[in-house]
Amino acid sequence: MRSYCIMLLLLASTMSWAQTDSSKVNQLSLGLDFMTHGEACGGGMPKTDKGDLEVEDKSRFLLGRTRIKADYQQRGLQVHAVIQNKAVWGASGNQGLNLYEGWAKITAKNGLFAQLGRLALSYDDERIIGPNDFAVASKTHDVARVGYEGHGHKAHVILAYNQNNGNVYNGTYYVDGAQPYKTLQTVWYHYDVANFPLGVSLLFMNMGLQAGQNNTKEWDYKVNSARTVDQQMYGGYVNYHSHFLKIEGSYYRQAGKFVSKKMETTKIDAWMASAKATISPTDQYGLTVGYDYLSGDDFVPNLYGGKFGMPRHEVLRGFAPLYGSNKKFYGIMDYFYESAYTHGFSPGLQNVFIGPYYKPNAKFSCRAMYHYMAVATKVGDLDRTLGHCVDLQASYQFSKDIALSVGYTQMRGTETMERLKQDGSSLQARWGWFSFIISPSLFTTKW
Repeated sequence: MRSYCIMLLLLASTMSWAQTDSSKVNQLSLGLDFMTHGEACGGGMPKTDKGDLEVEDKSRFLLGRTRIKADYQQRGLQVHAVIQNKAVWGASGNQGLNLYEGWAKITAKNGLFAQLGRLALSYDDERIIGPNDFAVASKTHDVARVGYEGHGHKAHVILAYNQNNGNVYNGTYYVDGAQPYKTLQTVWYHYDVANFPLGVSLLFMNMGLQAGQNNTKEWDYKVNSARTVDQQMYGGYVNYHSHFLKIEGSYYRQAGKFVSKKMETTKIDAWMASAKATISPTDQYGLTVGYDYLSGDDFVPNLYGGKFGMPRHEVLRGFAPLYGSNKKFYGIMDYFYESAYTHGFSPGLQNVFIGPYYKPNAKFSCRAMYHYMAVATKVGDLDRTLGHCVDLQASYQFSKDIALSVGYTQMRGTETMERLKQDGSSLQARWGWFSFIISPSLFTTKW
């Protein structure tokens, strides 16, 4: 708990700096955000045994998301809150209502700041930490964050300690919470090179993951027990951006241990690397090309009945993107990290992608992207190719507060995909979607 005590001292110190400012300028803003999202899917969904009931591998639904946003600011202080409701059209009840964001931020004149509450975190290209807003509900974290921003330097320290309830008995056990980690310690540093379009970031994360059994009625160490192990993620991100060329690269490693529900631990040794370049001869069009490599487990499970059995790993080598916005990188359908392989076997991923974009004016834009997908490790006698995917997207900004996005994805899988997913529907998958967003600012007042 020493690191959390240090965080509280920093918060108190920053608060004292902010209170020395005698300014009485206040600002209050209120806004709304309405999203209507529709999807039509076919193929690619796991089959389940429903007896005599025929299960369709397709679905169609509409989903609505409403957010009420409030911001209060005075010099040195900002308070932000977002209430969110998310529900499928026609669903009963109001189970999707929650506090999406709620935080207070204190800023000193010298660039130091302290922030406390529920935040939608976003770092670098969002490969490791991002809100994943395309998932409609998005991700947030309950954290304390302190740092410094100024003169081209940004340094953030993030701490979290999660719990299910404020209970007395068994008050340290954490299971099935909003985030998979019990504790989180993160350090992020970014530097923008002066007079040169280059930015460099470094990231280190330590996550305390917990497993065990829980019985809050009566504490018994023979029945109730928990085990916390640490898992690390560290690496960096580089971004070069001139008027006609943008180059991005990243490299991350995962280490530490994974703990199962039976409190068995397995060592982790995984890594990923990526490179992407976007060439823009003019502001109206350009071409993006890149390559992602995510390591995979090199221990192939035993085969039985033509299918893969439960793997037994001495070392986990399958890289996990953790809390990133995966749909930005591995295809909009995100066929590999949103929906896992059978029995948790992770053969990794190679993603080669290329595609043009076109933006004739400030309101309209469209793009196409082709993905060649392959496993990163050898899987028995199967070919490494998983499949081919094409993403099509278009967006139109009717006004400052009204926007429409539509998209279509076609995935064609191989025998390798079918065997790893243990599902014939993985050979063909189709997905069409749209998002209609209205986000008016109601009013802003100062006093």
